[in-house]
Amino acid sequence: MKFDLNQTDIHSKARAGTIATDHGTIETPIFMPVGTSATVKGVHQRELEDDIKPDIILANTYHLYLRPTTRVIKSAGGIHNFMNWKKPILTDSGGYQVYSLSANRKIKEEGVKFKSHIDGSYHFFTPENAISIQRKIGADIIMAFDECSPYPCDYQYAKTSMDRTHRWLDRCIIQNDKEKFIYDYTQTLFPIIQGSVYKDLRKESAEYISNKNSFGNAIGGLSVGEPAEEMYEMTEVVTNILPEDKPRYLMGVGTPINLLENISLGVDMFDCVMPTRNARNGMIFTANGTINIKNKKWENDFSNLDSDNYCFVDSSYSKSYVRHLFKVNEMLGKQICTIHNLAFYIWLVRESRKHILAGDFTSWKSKMVKQLDQRL
Repeated sequence: MKFDLNQTDIHSKARAGTIATDHGTIETPIFMPVGTSATVKGVHQRELEDDIKPDIILANTYHLYLRPTTRVIKSAGGIHNFMNWKKPILTDSGGYQVYSLSANRKIKEEGVKFKSHIDGSYHFFTPENAISIQRKIGADIIMAFDECSPYPCDYQYAKTSMDRTHRWLDRCIIQNDKEKFIYDYTQTLFPIIQGSVYKDLRKESAEYISNKNSFGNAIGGLSVGEPAEEMYEMTEVVTNILPEDKPRYLMGVGTPINLLENISLGVDMFDCVMPTRNARNGMIFTANGTINIKNKKWENDFSNLDSDNYCFVDSSYSKSYVRHLFKVNEMLGKQICTIHNLAFYIWLVRESRKHILAGDFTSWKSKMVKQLDQRL
């Protein structure tokens, strides 16, 4: 795997780069659609490849470990073969999901005991088996097992959580170095920065992670309920420290405006369920603001879903028709909005890249943020 920094914006820290993997090239900044259980909800792989066109997608270790199990995925020849996706894949380590199961898990130094949300069975995740599981799943980029602290949390809790994340990272690295590649391509480990919303902890964590000299670095523990301004503040603290010659991944972010603001702070990679989850509730993201397609105002609007035409659904269906699909609870409505939102998110990061390369990203971003903030 190789990262090339192609250009940095003159008026901000925005960057355009390329990541070369054995499954293809990723142009940054990039948004990764979330395919938690080896599927982006409601979207065929053909639609992903031909219409939405992301360079990389994300899957989740915790969910795949439980179903279909790593045994099944390994028998299929890895996650790419199992789901018929030929481009790069990143797997989250499962740390965030274990965090979200706060009522059903117990954290110890050795690892985390948790209760399955499916059948109530108990499982134990350690840094070592999180790496082993991800190696069997076979994603191109795998994540260190971390402890994601909740928001809000007190300083001591955040520090204890961060220190444990650092110790777990050391164990992840040792295990990753021991493991042999199972498939005929390389896999790369990204560590995760924690520290909640405390500047000194974020700084300490960024320095600790930077010193590990990994191929890329991730920023975790944000977009968990903190105000956007605090998110940006923590991101800036971290990107000021992280090495410039390595990709930076901000986990779980965010709205279209969040993407643009964090791109301007030097972030290269993003993932979030927002475009897919909100689509299933009838929210459509556009360059001119958000639309709730279920509102009565669209009942007699026979114009295209989006005149900017990010993908085939935008010109194939009217706002009135898509509203009707939601009103009669037809699953096609959710699928149409999902495809549109993902295509829009990919357009947004690709357009950001174009403007970074052209040298006018900052002025374009300022205009876009105002437009995106509108409700239509």
